[in-house]
Amino acid sequence: MTTDAQPEAPAGKLHWQDTAGAGQLLAAPVRDFLAGWPSTGQVTVAEIDPELADTAAFCQAYGVRPEESANCVVVTGKRAGEVRYAACLVLAVHRADVNGAVRRLLDVRKASFAPMAEAVELTGMEYGGITPIGLPAGWPVLVSAEVAAAGPVVIGSGLRRSKLLVDGALLATLPGGQVVPDLSQR
Repeated sequence: MTTDAQPEAPAGKLHWQDTAGAGQLLAAPVRDFLAGWPSTGQVTVAEIDPELADTAAFCQAYGVRPEESANCVVVTGKRAGEVRYAACLVLAVHRADVNGAVRRLLDVRKASFAPMAEAVELTGMEYGGITPIGLPAGWPVLVSAEVAAAGPVVIGSGLRRSKLLVDGALLATLPGGQVVPDLSQR
């Protein structure tokens, strides 16, 4: 790490670097968002093999514990003909309570994971690399209490070829961010 503001990296075989000089490792919406975010200096990026982007393969190959990694999923539901979206961030050892906590927060009758093509198109990110940083304006970013309390966590960068390291509590300060105590299920 180069500054005291950046999170301490979890144990693992990754080379973390400042995002400012690593734009090629970030999806365009992530890069654009970080360019104007006051907390950008607290986010670092590491290049990985895109074939190892999925959480289990990533953790095994790079020596990162699953409880140091968080997954972001895009959830959707309808209410009175209006389609609503949210991003949910939970530790890799948990899953999001989509039809409980998320459904209630979106105020929809039924919530489900957004289809892959739709999630990719709406976010401008690669499937398997979607991150809560740089999502479309107005989307709720639902952060599990466990992520917010975890300290530094590894998340997607918007691309499958890299990962971001950021403090979980900082993710709750993203536009639309909110900590949801009952978001995670084991």
